[in-house]
Amino acid sequence: MSRVRGIGAALPERVVTNHDLEAIVDTTDEWIVGRTGIRERHIAGDGEFTSHLAERAARKALASAGCEPCEIDLIIVATATPDHTFPATAVVVQDLLGITGGVAFDVGAACSGFVFAMATADALISVGSARRALVIGAETFSRILDWDDRTTCVLFGDGAGAVVLESTADGADAGASKPRGVIAHAMRSDGSHRDKLYVDGGPSTTQTSGFLRMRGQEVFRFAVQATVDVVEDVFTRAGMTADDIDWFVPHQANKRIIDASARKLGIASEKVVLTVAEHGNTSAASIPLALDRAVSDGRIKQGDIVLLEALGGGFTWGAAIVRW
Repeated sequence: MSRVRGIGAALPERVVTNHDLEAIVDTTDEWIVGRTGIRERHIAGDGEFTSHLAERAARKALASAGCEPCEIDLIIVATATPDHTFPATAVVVQDLLGITGGVAFDVGAACSGFVFAMATADALISVGSARRALVIGAETFSRILDWDDRTTCVLFGDGAGAVVLESTADGADAGASKPRGVIAHAMRSDGSHRDKLYVDGGPSTTQTSGFLRMRGQEVFRFAVQATVDVVEDVFTRAGMTADDIDWFVPHQANKRIIDASARKLGIASEKVVLTVAEHGNTSAASIPLALDRAVSDGRIKQGDIVLLEALGGGFTWGAAIVRW
């Protein structure tokens, strides 16, 4: 079992509002807010890569944890927008942090990537393959957007978030009756839906990076159903119900999806952490960015039960329950 020891986040300086987008694409602030809840997003600057955002978030997480980079023996970066086809962005971050030991790799599960990466790190820590991990969600989705497609370019933003996970055996509360840590996780994939949310390029198919494409209404319908399915599964695995949850931190894709999912799950709106209005959909970065916000402003406190959930292209979807 592993627990969260520290958390950090990084956002590009440039903020693009809905009103800014009105000048470059046929859309309106009213249309975007009404359908998504998004009001603005951060966009990476020239020469600002996914690895740069990931490094900044990682350093903040390390500072929060009171750890030095040399204490990390596992780095997992969840991203759909890596710096390069290879090497993995995780090894770039490893080098930027001055770490020369351990293992580093990327997880590609689109918007579900952070949940998948946390589950992977927790499993590796639990079997003794690692003691302390950096789990990072980092994206520069602005690089794969078609800025002439008003249905997709208004939805996404850039950013990164990171947590330090460590073995509960190393924690001060290791003997507690209710130790902090990752309590349960559940993951799903179904490739038959891959044409509903995808990028229309790739090294093997088109030798290009391509652009993001989405069939929005179909994604919306599936997302609510899938969220309820995987969250009910993780409740069963944890022996919990919605009443046990202190905070729900979902993937920040669309406020209407979040609201509908929370209603179906019986989670009160005041327990839902929302950052979609300020960040847009930052894919794998959205959950750790929202977590960092809620921890920084004092909402999420030590001992709270936190539910994480996400759905991404593939489709992939997953959930995790953590005692903070």
